[in-house]
Order: sequence, then C-alpha cells, then structure tokens
Amino acid sequence: MSGSACDRPIGVFDSGVGGLTVVRALMERLPLESIVYFGDTARVPYGVKSVATIEHFTGQITEFLLQREVKMLIIACNTMAAVAADVVRRLAGEVPVLDVIEAGARAAVASTSSRRIGVIGTPTTINSNAYARRMHELDPSLRVYSQACPLFVPLVEEGWLDHPVTRLTAQEYLRPVLAEEIDSLVLGCTHYPLLKPLLRDVAGPGVRMIDSALTTAEFAAERLQRENLLAAGSRRAAYRYVVTDVPLRFQTIGERFLGRSLGVVERVDW
Repeated sequence: MSGSACDRPIGVFDSGVGGLTVVRALMERLPLESIVYFGDTARVPYGVKSVATIEHFTGQITEFLLQREVKMLIIACNTMAAVAADVVRRLAGEVPVLDVIEAGARAAVASTSSRRIGVIGTPTTINSNAYARRMHELDPSLRVYSQACPLFVPLVEEGWLDHPVTRLTAQEYLRPVLAEEIDSLVLGCTHYPLLKPLLRDVAGPGVRMIDSALTTAEFAAERLQRENLLAAGSRRAAYRYVVTDVPLRFQTIGERFLGRSLGVVERVDW
C-alpha cells in the first residue's frame, strides 16, 4: 500500500462488546493507530446461531469495514474466528486479517515449557476445538485441556469482577484443568481479560495467563511493521465505535471494557 495507506484505520469487530478489550490493548500497544470498532449488538450472542448465519453476519460486517478503507481487519470475537475466519479472508483480498484464536494459540505455544496448556472459553468456542487444533498444528506434542465457562460472560457484564460468586465459579471451572498440571492458560474469550487478576489468583503463580487481547495487539504490531503499514504519527489517532443497537447498558459495559470513555457511539441499521 502507498504512504497514505498507513493513515487508514484498523478495523476491529466482534459480535458485541467483548472485542473492546482488544481495542484497549491496541490503543496501549499502538497509540498512533486509528481504529474503527464494529459491535453487532443487535444480533448478539452469536454462540447460539448456526454456522451459516454466523458466516452471513460476519461477511456483512467485513464488507462494512472494507468500505471504510481499513488497512487491517481484526476478528476480535472467538466465535467468529472459530467459525467464519475463512469468509473474512476471502472478502478481504489484500487486506491483512488477524484473529484472536491465531494470536492466542501462537502465544500459548511459545510460552509453555511443560507442553501442557489449558484453554477456557464459551461453549461454542470450546466445542469448535479451534484453539486445540491450531496449537496442535504448531506443535503436535502438546497436550491441550479445554473447559467451557458459560457463566463468565454474564458475570463480567454484571461487573462482578471480584465477587465471591465469580471466585467460586472460577474455582469450579478451573479445577479439572488445573488438575492436569498445565503451565499456561489461554483466556479464549474477549470478556475474560477483565477476570485476569481473579483467575491468576485461583490458578496460582505457576500458571501463565495468555490474554488473547494483549497477544492480538502484539501480533498486529508485528504484522503492520512487516507490511510497512504503521501509522507515521503525523496526525492524532481517531477512534470510532459503530454498533447495530445501543442498549442502555452498552455505554457502561463498553467503558468498563475499554478503561476509558467511549465518546460518541454510532448506530447503523442494516
């Protein structure tokens, strides 16, 4: 791409609000980069929908962001990444596409010394086996232990980040995974970074947390540099938030995920 392409925004998208943890990590790692975030808040959750429906919705969002001339697409939703990453890559053409599963899998493989890795995520992500499959492609000798944690998303959205109920829930979910003597735990849902202090506490000091938001931001920085697409810094980064519905709690939850004010949230009607 030409020099001006460096000034184009990064497109980040998710089925709802969770991908804002990825946006937050990108803001911290790449403060000069402009970002357009798309959350499909009218049609969340994706996890209960069929593969064909998820592919269709993901394709719509991809086309929306490509029309805004993004220089990179980041799939910040584990369900979309597990089910529809191929659709995004096909539509994107020359535009680089990154996803949270690829970033998390690579970071986990690089970090483990015992070759025993735990993965926690929503039932859809865990049932897709996408993390385990990708990690085994990178290193067939790994042992991967996966655990679905369906209650974590509502607990995070309720703001119960260090609540006794959340702690008890985490202890129950992590018990079978920790029994396998893992040394790395992949947080396979974009809501989970908000639970990182609690999860670290429950898992103990011997388990490294693989935060898919942080690893995705690192992955994006490397890729932009390789493609000569890093923003030059001649202008201030601009952030846009586009959603398909603005529920009353979106602003509150969004700001908790982002760690700062959202400002104006735009709404599109399909």
